[in-house]
Amino acid sequence: MKIKLLATVMVSAALLSGCQNLNTDMLTQSGTQLFQAATLSDDDIKALTNDACKEMDAQNKVAPANSNYTKRLNNIAKALGNEVNGTPVNYKVYMTKDVNAWAMANGCVRVYSGLMDLMTDNEVEGVLGHEMGHVALGHTRKAIQVAHATVAARTAAASAGGVAAQLSSSQLAEMGQKLVNAQFSQHQESEADNFSYDLLKKRGVNTAGLVTGFEKLAKLGGGDSSMFDSHPPSKERADNIRNRIATDKK
Repeated sequence: MKIKLLATVMVSAALLSGCQNLNTDMLTQSGTQLFQAATLSDDDIKALTNDACKEMDAQNKVAPANSNYTKRLNNIAKALGNEVNGTPVNYKVYMTKDVNAWAMANGCVRVYSGLMDLMTDNEVEGVLGHEMGHVALGHTRKAIQVAHATVAARTAAASAGGVAAQLSSSQLAEMGQKLVNAQFSQHQESEADNFSYDLLKKRGVNTAGLVTGFEKLAKLGGGDSSMFDSHPPSKERADNIRNRIATDKK
């Protein structure tokens, strides 16, 4: 199983980093880290995502505690809970017009003010529930394996020391960006949608926000939002949740 995963990570890294332009020596140097990427331990995942999240926070303007955005997010966090499968969740708002939100495997959850301007609190709850679903279902773990392998292949980082210690701030920032822009399969996206629905229902949160949130994203189209580029069409996602709501009412 690990051999298959290693092959997948190496192929993904090659495609993402343009490995066709790397010479043999560079690939040999990075081979150790490519293997590490496929066999990252839970501690490695935590260390990498902790550092990558810190770099993302440092490169973005984080809403202060007295901001209306932070106050809204605090209420949303209370509705969603402070952990995902036992992993503590840390919520913050980035002050940017972009419409986006993401989560990392260490429970780092970030939402952009542009998305909060577009959506109601209930709709943001649905979006963040989706992102937390990627964490709970292991999708973000696979994403960091590919991201780490890509950085390793591109930089041929040294293999001594701990996994996170091998990466510079710029490399961690690059990996963070790859995690933010991770391309999940449509099946994974649908799984995360359904996780969000189940989470909202379990916590007594109105599930209708998932439907109206997807409808708003559908109206945006692909040009105005960096969010859900690889996701199933928003209208189909809204219909899926609408059908689940109708089924639960029977």
